[in-house]
Amino acid sequence: MRLYYKAGACSLAPHIVMAELNMVYEIEAVDLANKTCASGDYKMINPKGSVPALRMENGEVLTEGAVIMQYLADQNPEAGLMPKLGTTDRYRCMEWLNFIASEVHKNFTPLFRTSVKNAEGLKELKDGQIETLKNKIGFISEKLGSNDFLMGKTFTVADAYLFTCLGWGKFVGLDVTQWSNIANYMARIAERPTVMRAMKEEGLLK
Repeated sequence: MRLYYKAGACSLAPHIVMAELNMVYEIEAVDLANKTCASGDYKMINPKGSVPALRMENGEVLTEGAVIMQYLADQNPEAGLMPKLGTTDRYRCMEWLNFIASEVHKNFTPLFRTSVKNAEGLKELKDGQIETLKNKIGFISEKLGSNDFLMGKTFTVADAYLFTCLGWGKFVGLDVTQWSNIANYMARIAERPTVMRAMKEEGLLK
């Protein structure tokens, strides 16, 4: 399989999942500004022009990170990166994926891409987004409590996604370490060999 990615973007999450599953895979960087990659016109691979995209073993291309991660996890159910089909835990994990996608990921996006030229307007927009994110992270902190991971003691695809998104905080002036359990959570995940492997492969770590 081949993962199309941008270093440090949301595509890092499925990259971590592939490393966790010890899969045989290739990665190909995408220039999102020009919609190009080593293969040529990236929009011929993913018409949406966004990452991640996964070329599966059957040659088809799957998009949307939360879906890609579930697909990857289901290739090796015994690894436990997604709870078993039909269980309440499965839907709880999907609930986390959806929350991270819609309430965390999407609220970071305006902080990276804004067309506001007025300095005062830009500050107002940024402050508003930061406050929204603080509310969302506060909710996550409360639910996480003293657990190691979002689903308790087991690392899942939801943790790969949340770790990736919260890692953007340092680029936009949001210190996630103000929540002590979130700080511990991020440090715990950062120390996983598979996470370090994925980050090294993207040039994020030496």
